[in-house]
Amino acid sequence: MNKPNDMRQHILDVARNLMTIKGYTAVGLAEVLSNAGVPKGSFYHYFRSKEDFGKALLEEYFSEYISRILPILSAQESGAQCLRRYFEYWVETQGTDVPQQKCLVVKLGPEVCDLSEDMRDVLEKGTARIVSALASCISRGVEDGSITSAIEPNALAEALYQLWLGASLQAKLQKSTKAFETASQAVNCLIH
Repeated sequence: MNKPNDMRQHILDVARNLMTIKGYTAVGLAEVLSNAGVPKGSFYHYFRSKEDFGKALLEEYFSEYISRILPILSAQESGAQCLRRYFEYWVETQGTDVPQQKCLVVKLGPEVCDLSEDMRDVLEKGTARIVSALASCISRGVEDGSITSAIEPNALAEALYQLWLGASLQAKLQKSTKAFETASQAVNCLIH
């Protein structure tokens, strides 16, 4: 990897930590660049605009997230076991105060959807990839007999993802992981 790509990635990494804590609009470019140790004028060498930067941040997030969850969802276990492990992983990552692990869909989704159609599109396509991965796992579970839901796999995947996004929001509001316990119980009811 050449030096400009390294610096571009460094800026994205620094910004992700800041924006996971503060949000998209609360973090200015000057703050990102200062924390990254990059001269202010060089930002436009790596990104055309803050919106272009936001799209790159979200694309990077989804790419990285999908690469982390696919091995969980496609492990050599039953579909139900893989699905449960995915939601256990969700609790591990969303129930901590580690910014690098936080879900950018929960943090930035509501904020940026109203600001940028391009960023909303990245969020929509990224979440569709996650739902598709969940649906594949559910289909495998139906085939292996470990999932017996009456709900079609794609619809169930969509419902479960929405349930866990909501649980993540509740966990933030309550400053507790209790919402994840409730969501886990709902998963068990929906897949058996």
